[in-house]
Amino acid sequence: MRLVSLFALAVAAAPVAALPARQAAPAAPAQAEGSPFVMEEAMIPMRDGVKLHTVILRPRDQKGPLPILFGRTPYGASARAPQNVPANWAALARDGYIFVSQDMRGRFQSEGGPFTLSTEIKTGKNAVDESTDAYDSVDWLVKNVKPNNGKVGMWGVSYPGFTAAVALARPHPALKAVSPQAAWTDYWKNDDLHRWGAMRLTYASDWVNSLQADKTNAGIDLYDRYDTYEWFLKAGSPADIEEKYFKGRVPRYREMIEHPDYDEFWKKQVWSDTLKRTTVPTLNVAGYWDQEDPWGSWQIFYKQRENDPDKLSLMVAGPWNHGSWRSPGNALGRIPFGVDSGTQFMEQVEAPFFAYWLHGKGTKPDFALKSFQSGSWQWKTYAQWPLANAARRSLFLHADGSVSFQARAAGEGCREYISDPANPVPFRPRPMSATYATPDWRWWETEDQRFVEYRPDVLSYVSAPLDGDLTVTGAITASLMAATSGTDSDFVVKLIDVFPEDYEKPPTTLGAYAKGLSGYQLPIAMEVRRGRYLQSFEKATPLVPNQVTDWSIPLRDHDHVFKKGHRIMVQVQSSWFPMIDRNPQTFVPNIYKARPGDYQKATQKVCAGSAIMLPVVGS
Repeated sequence: MRLVSLFALAVAAAPVAALPARQAAPAAPAQAEGSPFVMEEAMIPMRDGVKLHTVILRPRDQKGPLPILFGRTPYGASARAPQNVPANWAALARDGYIFVSQDMRGRFQSEGGPFTLSTEIKTGKNAVDESTDAYDSVDWLVKNVKPNNGKVGMWGVSYPGFTAAVALARPHPALKAVSPQAAWTDYWKNDDLHRWGAMRLTYASDWVNSLQADKTNAGIDLYDRYDTYEWFLKAGSPADIEEKYFKGRVPRYREMIEHPDYDEFWKKQVWSDTLKRTTVPTLNVAGYWDQEDPWGSWQIFYKQRENDPDKLSLMVAGPWNHGSWRSPGNALGRIPFGVDSGTQFMEQVEAPFFAYWLHGKGTKPDFALKSFQSGSWQWKTYAQWPLANAARRSLFLHADGSVSFQARAAGEGCREYISDPANPVPFRPRPMSATYATPDWRWWETEDQRFVEYRPDVLSYVSAPLDGDLTVTGAITASLMAATSGTDSDFVVKLIDVFPEDYEKPPTTLGAYAKGLSGYQLPIAMEVRRGRYLQSFEKATPLVPNQVTDWSIPLRDHDHVFKKGHRIMVQVQSSWFPMIDRNPQTFVPNIYKARPGDYQKATQKVCAGSAIMLPVVGS
């Protein structure tokens, strides 16, 4: 299951009888024996009359006014007070807060619906959207949940992170601090539903399904086998899946099919475009290996910083997958690094942020970015971002399969491979479990890439062992000089840190080497670019067969040290299945409605001049 609300992360959910439809004021306190909290429930009225189910947890030993820490979720607000202070609340609870969680409209016990996943900021006198629901809820909480000190903070991870962030579009005067964690801004460009216009097929099929098929997290059962790679390969195009399985019961999935290009349907949902002067202190949080929402929180930070004279927008990032900063956070998948970076974030960054703005305690946070740097496994504090001292250096891909900072030699040509949509490159090892089903999905972005290195449709380029540490801090981009024999194509680029072959002592137990770190190929940055959108996101156009074109591929912000003795690898491929839907490699007006005959093999070429642009610090 996708990351749920902060309440549900800490409290086991239990069925609750439906609340009276007209209830508005808090219900009588729920005296859960042994719990450090007293629980109340309320149905909070919105401006259009819809009432939203809300759970209020007061500290049992509360002696005076406290600030409210508020989260909104589509995953179900828990209706049971926790028996102990949850570990990921502990640092906050020491300062004292009234914790509030709310079911979004159309979900669980809240009224309204159906749930649309819309992120549009609407205009007009009677318009309602997620920002107005946040405003109305904050207004009600300050007036009705007594005693409070008149200050409200909002927080959340994933969808609750978005609901915290979107409150900034119409901030209530009592909203004094917000922490959007793994939030998003643009459904089409990146994060949950697409990667630069390429559909996130498995995620759309599983996540959107769980949110729209019914009012709870139950979705339509799709899979008749464990290996979802095989299931999606046999299922056909996204339109085939809609016709065979969803049949209109998952509206956002159908909307994705009907709106393949970056049209007004998607543009009007870029809620962050409405942000103006930054007036609410904001602690944005992202994981460098977030398998769901690695991009959006950075974009909120960048947008806020455009008009932030008081430097209220802050950024925190680390070697985390989706939400793992709310755990000890001392390993990157299979790679232990021995520092509880998540605990340190909660105790040393998050709690002081809210304490200053909601309690008036401590000192004002003063940084642009706090980054737990991978490779060195140390916290770094940057007063500005991007860094002024990061030098852009081109790491060139050579025709002999090497990479180096030396420019191409005269006469260098191309390397090529055959891309076959009937045998696409898997995005993680097979057999492949469904989204959320097993822990390996949560860490797929850290998967050892040796599982595809010698496929004939994957080009690998590797450097000599580094003679010193190489620190890469900032935005990484790829520029492929590439061609295809087809009229449409995808190219996927992966920047990889290759551990030395003698990184660990040779194992002696059966199968241990395959699970070890010697020779491990750790992805640092990975992304896909779809050829039909090279000229324009708004209008798809076919590629000219066999014409070498510059494919610019953004690889996002990172902060990593390639250690001495490690090697740098770059892999290039043309499918990433079924995380990304298959490109038929024949241009069709709507790629999601491609028919079986449209899927054709293509010869792919990666040519001289291809490079990865690295922001290098200190060398």
